[in-house]
Amino acid sequence: MSFSEIVAAVNDFVWGPYMLVLLVGTGVFLTIRLKFLPWRNLGYALRSVFTRAPKDENTKEHSGDISPFQSLMTALAATIGTGNIVGVATAMVLGGPGALVWMWISALFGLSTKYGESVLAVKYRETNSSGEMAGGPMYAMKKGFKVKWLGSLLAFLFSLFAVIASFGIGNLTQANSISDAVQNTFGVPTWITGVVLTVLALIVLLGGIKSIGRVCGFIVPIMAVFYFAAGILVIIINFHNVPAGIVEIFRMAFSPQAVAGGVGGSIIASMLSAMRWGVARGVFSNEAGLGSAPIAAAAAKTDHPSRQGYINMTGTFFDTLVVCTITGLVIASSGVLGTIDAAGELYTGANLTIRAFESAIGPVGALIVTIGIMLFAFSTILGWEYYGEKSLEYLIPSTAAVKIYRFVFSVVTFFGATTALQIVWDFSDTMNGLMAIPNLICLLVLNILEPDDEILTLSTCVFDMDDGRLVVTARKIK
Repeated sequence: MSFSEIVAAVNDFVWGPYMLVLLVGTGVFLTIRLKFLPWRNLGYALRSVFTRAPKDENTKEHSGDISPFQSLMTALAATIGTGNIVGVATAMVLGGPGALVWMWISALFGLSTKYGESVLAVKYRETNSSGEMAGGPMYAMKKGFKVKWLGSLLAFLFSLFAVIASFGIGNLTQANSISDAVQNTFGVPTWITGVVLTVLALIVLLGGIKSIGRVCGFIVPIMAVFYFAAGILVIIINFHNVPAGIVEIFRMAFSPQAVAGGVGGSIIASMLSAMRWGVARGVFSNEAGLGSAPIAAAAAKTDHPSRQGYINMTGTFFDTLVVCTITGLVIASSGVLGTIDAAGELYTGANLTIRAFESAIGPVGALIVTIGIMLFAFSTILGWEYYGEKSLEYLIPSTAAVKIYRFVFSVVTFFGATTALQIVWDFSDTMNGLMAIPNLICLLVLNILEPDDEILTLSTCVFDMDDGRLVVTARKIK
């Protein structure tokens, strides 16, 4: 058995039915546990994203390294990446167009998961030796579990998997997608793209979280609006195909075995494959349940864990329910899903999305997708470096180790730009699954076995609207 076959086999095991049940099941449980507050207060959460930070944000109650908006943008930088362009296209080929529905379903319940992760991250964060905030699931496990050895073990495993995953989901995959898109569109050799990415990453990453926050706060809003507008234009041009495309999306999402019909006649998939690829690619894209985004939430200047929890959970909304939906509808309305290239292979990944945009706006479509991939993927590299850095800091509290990590992480982008796509995807998926396991256990344990009014677990720390103000409702769980 070759190395790629081994990686694929391990990936299939990690992302088997048990992982799907654990991921979606945790989201369902937390949604019910919170009495659907993440859904009910989504409007407030979205408004909070664009609300000016409190004037007294530099007080102890608002301690942190970056603003709540920059924290969300850093998290979005890590989530809005190739998963929104390459991942959606891959899911719709391997799982059929119905995979998009399962991406939506996992994202809806992922709102509660992302909220809970972020609340715990802010609650249990601490200040490191450099005066910066350090937080995330590993600190919640270490400080929140009453059984200390278990919490410390899970924290170690999560941090280890997160460091490894940062080189997969946050680096190799992103660099690979950028180099592939640039080569196909502009004919630039992959090694040149790799060198440019390495230099740019070093320039930004050496400045730490404040540098990352500033760059992401600038790039992310621009790239998201740019891609959204272009996608809407394509959908409008192909509007006559949209109704049929939507029908096929929902039909194949719940069909035991079906052919994709008008939106991809050669795509054959079952409900289980749609669920498997939809959930896997959905989590790859929005990262709800992985425990990564809370690491950025812990760096925010905020007066209460739940407030930042609401702000950070909108990342799942913007990522999957907005950006991924645009990509999915563009592909479904284009008529290119299920078509083959000159070599007789199905179009998939970035090439499928490019062809979908080209179906409406011609060669400009390839340019738009390429620019989108470049911006999305590069910002993801920046965001995930911070996740890996903080995880490494937990394992090895050394400033020198962090600086070495930043340099090595930047250099790895070069290798990612020249690595075979399927191996990269399988490796990234596997690391995602492994780091999600201790994080989901943490969420469940702190809300079933160890609820306490003294600690602000996500079940005792929720906001309700009261005369236009937010008030904390603490209630004891029996």
